[in-house]
Amino acid sequence: MEKWLGLGFGYDPSMTVREMTSYAKKAEEHGFDMVFFSETLQTFRDAVTTLTSFALAVEKPLLGCTQVVRLRSPLVLAQTFATLDELSGGRIVLSLGACTKQHMAKHGLEYADPAETLIEYITLFKRLLTGEKITYESKHFRLREAGLGFKPLRSKIPVWVAATSAKGLRIAGEYADGVLLNATTSVEYCRNAVKIVRKAAEEKGRDPDELQIAGLIVTAVDAEKPAVEYVRREVASKLSPLMVDFAMKPRLKVGEPYITPQLIEKMLEAYNTGGYEKLMSEIPVKVLKGLTAVGTAEEVRRKIDQYREAGVKYPIIRPADKSIIDIVIEAFG
Repeated sequence: MEKWLGLGFGYDPSMTVREMTSYAKKAEEHGFDMVFFSETLQTFRDAVTTLTSFALAVEKPLLGCTQVVRLRSPLVLAQTFATLDELSGGRIVLSLGACTKQHMAKHGLEYADPAETLIEYITLFKRLLTGEKITYESKHFRLREAGLGFKPLRSKIPVWVAATSAKGLRIAGEYADGVLLNATTSVEYCRNAVKIVRKAAEEKGRDPDELQIAGLIVTAVDAEKPAVEYVRREVASKLSPLMVDFAMKPRLKVGEPYITPQLIEKMLEAYNTGGYEKLMSEIPVKVLKGLTAVGTAEEVRRKIDQYREAGVKYPIIRPADKSIIDIVIEAFG
């Protein structure tokens, strides 16, 4: 059996949709199984527009993206992704993420429990795709005979939960078709996370072997500079004041050997005294290597296999810099 592999985009503000689409075509030519797009808290390009471009450009790879719940209503979410699924010929995978306090503040939303609303979105999305007219009321939502006005190409679009925290991982195991493990997480963290997902599924009476376990893996191959230097910016972003509370701190309860409260405090001090550049420069190389897949092409391939052995059946590599995308694609082609 050939090894499944996806290619991810969305974390480089300098990359246009046209550029990403051209690389999506190259990924298809090199046999990649999925092209994935991550929407970010930094409000880079949006996933719907980007996936539309991908869907019109490539014919075989699955097309996936993250969506933070509450930014679209449950009905609009179902309408949008049923339409994208139709456009792509049934190749869409939707990865839903909780609307955290940081997202709420960014988008001017009133507080609503992130876990509760995530569960409701998963449930409502699945029901709406069946063509059912839904009347539903909770403290977060009120729907009256809500439903799609057309028959979706598929009544079941795979839903992954984009999860970092132990609670998010449990929700994935209990309610979703799979999980998308966050980028810049180590092999050890992924192994621990997979155990949480599987245990949650078992306790819910579900078959954990039927879950799709995917993971975003920030990747760099040696080029004009050592590969490890290409990943500094993204790792630093997860340790910055904007993202550290929901992107790094929850990992401590799951088990992430490369992240400690002391490291987080030290990195925030670096940011406060010298800004983003100082934060980037002070991240230890051991941490950078532990949270990513970097090195020669052979070293990177071996590291991806380690993630697979930890339970990540669907690794999605995300090149850390657009200057090395060609090199990364060709390393796996």
